Amino acid sequence: MDPLGIDGAWYHTPRVHTDPRGAFHEAFKSADLPHGFELAQVNCSVSSRGALRGVHFADVPPGQAKYVMCTNGSVMDVVVDLRAGSPTFGRWEAMTLDDQTHRAVLIAEGLGHAFLALSDQATVVYLCSQPYAPGREHGVHPLDPDLGIAWPQDIEPVLSGKDAEAPTVAAALASGLLPDYDTCKRFYSTLH
Repeated sequence: MDPLGIDGAWYHTPRVHTDPRGAFHEAFKSADLPHGFELAQVNCSVSSRGALRGVHFADVPPGQAKYVMCTNGSVMDVVVDLRAGSPTFGRWEAMTLDDQTHRAVLIAEGLGHAFLALSDQATVVYLCSQPYAPGREHGVHPLDPDLGIAWPQDIEPVLSGKDAEAPTVAAALASGLLPDYDTCKRFYSTLH
């Protein structure tokens, strides 16, 4: 796993073995992760070009770490530091996940996650450390100008009603909705 510029976010580019039959790679290997990751749920979404999902996060503790990969097509995958008090608060990093490189992103609890489908159809699989819990799940608006995520200009984003109504980062911070950085750090220290 290679670290991204936001503490708690890493990416993995697997070695892909090819022969006349096709290709093989290890998509997930818990021993290679930088800290404990107990798999509780696997989600799969199929999105049309322009589908923009996120920016989503969960209350910490327990939060919800995610290991994200695109098994068909391609997406612009984005990690956002939404931890109030973090030295990189408000920073985002983007990476293309696709069915060619087979890259994956590991996102720690408390960080925000979003993706935009770049191909006509994109299948994203994400392994989650906690099951979906509606009362603990939140979002901030992915087109918030204060975040300034550089979504592709040639793709019209399509948002769910929930994501379109999500608060700005400033509103979420003012209301106390965002995870606290120190609380997240203490929680990370309990992971084995």
